[in-house]
Amino acid sequence: MSLLEPLRHRSFRALAAGRTLGTFGNSVAPVALAFAVLDRTGSAVDLGLVVGARSLANVLLLLFGGVLADRLPRAVILQGTEIAAGLSQALIAASVLCGFSSIPFLISLSVVNGAVAAMSLPASAAITPQTVPRDLLAPANALLRLLVNGGRIAGAGVAGVAVAAAGSGWALAVNALLFFAAALAYHAVRLPRTDRVPGARPIADLVAGWHEFRSRAWVWVVVAQFAFVNAAGLGTLVVIGPVVADETFGRSGWGLALAMQTAGALVGGIVAAHWRPRHALFIGVLLVTVEALPVLALGWWPSLVPLLVAMLAAGLAMEQFSVAWDVSLQEHIPPDKLARVYSYDMVGSLAAMPLGQIAAGPLVQHFGREPVLVACGVLILVSTGLALCSREIRQLTNRPAELVAPTGS
Repeated sequence: MSLLEPLRHRSFRALAAGRTLGTFGNSVAPVALAFAVLDRTGSAVDLGLVVGARSLANVLLLLFGGVLADRLPRAVILQGTEIAAGLSQALIAASVLCGFSSIPFLISLSVVNGAVAAMSLPASAAITPQTVPRDLLAPANALLRLLVNGGRIAGAGVAGVAVAAAGSGWALAVNALLFFAAALAYHAVRLPRTDRVPGARPIADLVAGWHEFRSRAWVWVVVAQFAFVNAAGLGTLVVIGPVVADETFGRSGWGLALAMQTAGALVGGIVAAHWRPRHALFIGVLLVTVEALPVLALGWWPSLVPLLVAMLAAGLAMEQFSVAWDVSLQEHIPPDKLARVYSYDMVGSLAAMPLGQIAAGPLVQHFGREPVLVACGVLILVSTGLALCSREIRQLTNRPAELVAPTGS
């Protein structure tokens, strides 16, 4: 089956364009905003407040975003959130260019951006099964991840060039235009009408989503696993990795290592689109063990070549898990509850990551770099091993599920 087969469907093409442009914009935003704050005050503390406000709003409102995505037309939610993101970024750009920006003002708009992202993420993840036939879910998810990774790479590159060439204010203006373009792309998504339960009660909806989430052991076990994997893996790589790079192979080497991880993800997306094992989730969870390799390499063998190999392998392996996870949720979770389950997944998987990032520095100071890195690698292996003890994970198969019929080509 061709990786490009899902593009025959009009709504999927529009979804892919919107996701790519939105990711592009979200990759430009943090770089441009960081330099805008530093140009204004030069304070890392101020920068932390602005960035942290966005993350906090995002985590706190993710569950509500899942409720909205199961209650309202998901394409409309995506259009509205991209427009809101574009307007907030345009305001930030105007404040920087016209000289009236302040830290409280930037924090307020960062909260808006975090809230908007929380509204859009569950809808964006849950809408894919409505745009392609069920047998195209694997290539559709793999292609979306390829495009998203490409947008992430391009966005970071464009942000750096735009800030250097024109300044942070104009970079933020470009960022706003990207969000408006994403909203225009989502406007072309045409989905069939679905019956939605009348009388929305957010708390009752959250409770129903929680029951759906916890009733499947394979779902909550994987989410619990990734609370540890993300805290131990991403926390150490983001915080300790640059420190190791400064002491050994240099900052350019660290940038190359991150690029190698993304290259592995791109190759992994192509593999995942064509490889359809019957027990895809079991294999995907098993491959999460490879995520420990970069952490252990930094601890035991902090040299560039071993790290490049480890990052490439981790990127490739994690993409197999990501596609298997998306397809498993989309095939087995009822469509009217899918966004809420995604929102619980996102909250559970990501909530511990900031804790890992915050704790990494003090732990290294107290115990030393190598013991902390090795302990984090072991934590990834142990949490994954415990997840594999779940019989539901080992036995889950790709099987037909009751899905909303997709739109035509």
